[in-house]
Amino acid sequence: MSASLPFFRYHPDPLASRSIRAASETCVCCNRDTGWIYTATFYTAQDVSGRFCPWCIANGSAAERFAGEFTDSYGLDGVSEDVLHEVTRRTPGFHAWQDPHWLVHCQDAAAFVGEVDHTELAAHPEALEQLRVDLRTGGWHDESQLEHFLANLGEGATTMLFRCTVCGAHLAYADAS
Repeated sequence: MSASLPFFRYHPDPLASRSIRAASETCVCCNRDTGWIYTATFYTAQDVSGRFCPWCIANGSAAERFAGEFTDSYGLDGVSEDVLHEVTRRTPGFHAWQDPHWLVHCQDAAAFVGEVDHTELAAHPEALEQLRVDLRTGGWHDESQLEHFLANLGEGATTMLFRCTVCGAHLAYADAS
């Protein structure tokens, strides 16, 4: 088992997000047991039975060999083609109830921090306020219902927290079953 996983700029702690876990499984791309295996989404038209090691994700070989992506490009408007490919083809995705998507800030993809509840989100007031604005724009007009929803994040709904790689601001979106 390797002590040092590859670094993913846009998903710096895939162990905490449970996208990568310790396992004695063989990577379907390189056919090696590295001691680590990817457990989240992979979108491809090919029949891929099995999982990938973090190195095949980081170097792009899994996405290239199986003509797939670890995350949808939804939400990545305005980033360069290089950033788009790094996020979708060389960065571990994450678990979500709905289709996961990446957030953008300062014309760069943000780094995925993890799934958080209201208490954890409240530690990042700029992300909480941005989420309020997004939910209002999306149709939440009753303030008491909106605040009730936010206060109960973690009970049937959660928040995906990101951090801007340029300015450090935190961003979030709600995910519900």
